[in-house]
Amino acid sequence: MNERDTVDAYAKELKLAAVRENARIFAEDAVREQWGHLTFLRRLLEEEVTRRRERSKITRIHRADFPQMKYLEELQREELPLEGQMILPEVETLDFIREGRSIVMYGNPGTGKTHIAIGLGIKACLEGYSVFFTSVPRLLTLIREAKTEKTLQRLEMRFERFDLVICDELGYVGFDKEGAEMLFNHLSLRTGKKATIITTNLPFTRWEEVLKDKVLCSALVDRLCHKSYLVNMTGTSYRVKETKKIINNKQ
Repeated sequence: MNERDTVDAYAKELKLAAVRENARIFAEDAVREQWGHLTFLRRLLEEEVTRRRERSKITRIHRADFPQMKYLEELQREELPLEGQMILPEVETLDFIREGRSIVMYGNPGTGKTHIAIGLGIKACLEGYSVFFTSVPRLLTLIREAKTEKTLQRLEMRFERFDLVICDELGYVGFDKEGAEMLFNHLSLRTGKKATIITTNLPFTRWEEVLKDKVLCSALVDRLCHKSYLVNMTGTSYRVKETKKIINNKQ
């Protein structure tokens, strides 16, 4: 086995795919351009690191489990409710994740809440943060299943470790007192430590309709509002606007 084959074999064993692919090419470049040994090694390792970073981004996005890919760049910002327009430049820096602050977006359906949440989540994944997306009903199902299977502590530890958790659609489905307690306990794990985004179609004054417990509702609102961004996303639905445009274009 010659030296090139030996390098290829070692790179394969160490799972250095970029090194395997580029070793011969860069060796030829090194001879032609008279690179030193360190330059040759640096170029090889740069390619390997670049490829792994790109794979990591894809993996983080896949593991976040977004229901669809919605990017911040796709937002029609001028169509967002005023508070949404005003808060975006600040939160898209992702400083709220570094500071462990939360965002609660409330308002009627179709005004961009979920789009903003997913867009921030994708950007966070691309910048190296771990993200988990879930609807509130799905989260409660996961908690109940974990409780039945006696794996609740594992789920809580995993939930607490994410840099950002997005809980979508609070208020679309009501739940019993046990469900309210489960939600409260889970969200409390992150309060003041890790960032959480909540989207809801209900103002805080109506959360009791969903949580069914006045004391628990007050405690949850208090926890979520502490050092959080509260964004009123009440406005005209994108879907309504699009429908009106279609109708007007046909006239």
